[in-house]
Amino acid sequence: QVQLVESGGDSVQPGGSLKLSCVVSEYTPTTNCMAWFRQVPGKEREGVASLYKAAPWTFYPNYADSVKGRFFISQDNTKGTVYLQMNSLKPEDTAMYYCAAKSTNGRQLCTPGERSFDYWGQGTQVTVSS
Repeated sequence: QVQLVESGGDSVQPGGSLKLSCVVSEYTPTTNCMAWFRQVPGKEREGVASLYKAAPWTFYPNYADSVKGRFFISQDNTKGTVYLQMNSLKPEDTAMYYCAAKSTNGRQLCTPGERSFDYWGQGTQVTVSS
């Protein structure tokens, strides 16, 4: 059973930065898609970034338009951790952020628009306010 634990959420001012971490308890040989989602109460969960692992050291990131150029997803295989570096934060980035994982047959199925993930974390709160 894959377990995901997020951390790093905090309250920051607009323009600030945060780095979220997602520790993956166990990678299966086929878990090749990691993603970050966010959700505001009363709204649908929104995909923010995804990372497709094509080979042990070959990754393909993908981002929602709302965060392109500001957010960056990465993975450290040695630590079993996926990161979301968030820069130039805006008040509209305020949300609960969730890490997700799944196995997929292709890069095209590992995008922020895909919502069918096998494993989810409990979330970490990010608040951007002056």
